[in-house]
Amino acid sequence: MLDTALKGSKGYWLWLMALLAVIGVGFATYLVQFSFGLGITGMSRDVSWGFYIAQFTFLVGVAAGGVMVVMPYYLHNYKKFGKITIMGEFLAVGALTMCLLFIVVDLGQPIRILNVWLHPTPNSVLFWDTLVLNGYLLLNIVIGWKVLEAERNGIAPPAWVKPLIYLSIPFAFSIHTVTAFLYCGLPGRGFWLTAILAPRFLASAFAAGPAVLILLCFFVRKFTKFDPGKEAIQSLAKIVTYGLLANVFFMACEVFVVFYSKIPEHMDHFKYLYAGVHGHGALVPWMWASVVLMGLGVLFLLNPSTRRNEKILPWTCVMVFIGTWIDKGLGMISGGFVPSPLHHYTEYIPTSKELIITLGVYAAGALVLTILMKIAVTVKEEVSA
Repeated sequence: MLDTALKGSKGYWLWLMALLAVIGVGFATYLVQFSFGLGITGMSRDVSWGFYIAQFTFLVGVAAGGVMVVMPYYLHNYKKFGKITIMGEFLAVGALTMCLLFIVVDLGQPIRILNVWLHPTPNSVLFWDTLVLNGYLLLNIVIGWKVLEAERNGIAPPAWVKPLIYLSIPFAFSIHTVTAFLYCGLPGRGFWLTAILAPRFLASAFAAGPAVLILLCFFVRKFTKFDPGKEAIQSLAKIVTYGLLANVFFMACEVFVVFYSKIPEHMDHFKYLYAGVHGHGALVPWMWASVVLMGLGVLFLLNPSTRRNEKILPWTCVMVFIGTWIDKGLGMISGGFVPSPLHHYTEYIPTSKELIITLGVYAAGALVLTILMKIAVTVKEEVSA
C-alpha cells in the first residue's frame, strides 16, 4: 500500500515539500543545539523542563484521544465510527512520533535515552513511560496497517489483530496516566502534587484528541472523495463536549481546594499563572485566553444548534485545541516550576531557536500523518468505488 503515498496531486506534493523544508530548517537548528547545548533554550536551573516537554505532554493527550473512536467501535459495535477508526489510529501514530522526537530534542545527549533500556529500573516512572509510549505506537502501527490491508483486500483482519486492539485500549489510558505520574510523583512541586492530575490529563486528552480528529474529517471531506460521515463527526463532537466539561470541572475543583485550604506554596503557582506575582506575569494573558477559549468551546458545544452547525463546529474545535494546548502545554509545565521550591521566580520564555526546532518536530509529525492519511483515504476511496 505504500505505493499509494507516491501518487498525488500537485497540491499534495507541494505540501510534502513545504513540510520537508520546515523539517530541514528545524534539523539544522537542532544541530546548533546539539553542538552548543541546551543553553540556546530559555530553560535554566530553576526551569529544567520547557517548551519541548510541554509539547510532549500535550501530544500524548492527542494520541490517547484516538481511543475514543477505537473503544466505541470495537467494544460497543458502534458502526458509525467504522470509517474513521483508522484515522484515529493513524492520528495516534503521528502524535506519538512527535512525542518521541520532543523527548530526543530535549536531551542534551539523545544517545543516553538507551540507558532506560540498557539499565532498566522498574521502580522508575520514566521506565514505564517509555514502555507504554513505544508499546502504544507499535500497537497502532500494526493494528492500523493490518486492518487497512484487510479492508483493501476485502477480507477479515487476521484473528491475532483483535487481542492487540483490546490491548491498545488500556495502553491508551496508560500513556497519559503514567505521564501524569511523572509530574505528581515530584513532592517538591506543589502545583503537580494532586491525585486529580491524571484525570485532568485524560479529560483534556478526550477533548483535544477527538477535536483534532474532527478537523481531519472536515479536511478529508473537502479535499478528497471520501466522506467520514456526518453522524460520526457529531458523535465525536459529543465526546469533545464531555471531555471539555470534565476538564473544566477538574480545573474548578483544583482552584477550590487550593484557595479554600490556603496552602501558600499551592496558591503561589495559581497566582503567578492567572494574576502575576512581583511583576512576573508572562503567562497571565495566555492563561486567561485559555479560560476564554475553553469557556466559549463549552457554550458552543453544549448548544445543539451550534454543535450541529458544520460551519461553526470546526472553529469550535480549533478553540478547544488551542485552549487545552495553552492549559496543558504552557501553563501546566511552567506553572509547576514557577515559583521554585525556594520561592524564586525565574520566568521561562522559549527562545527563537527552541520555536524553530519545535516547528521542525511538528512538521515531521505532519509528514508522517499526511502519508498515513493519504494511504488510508486512497484505500477507502478504492473500496467505496
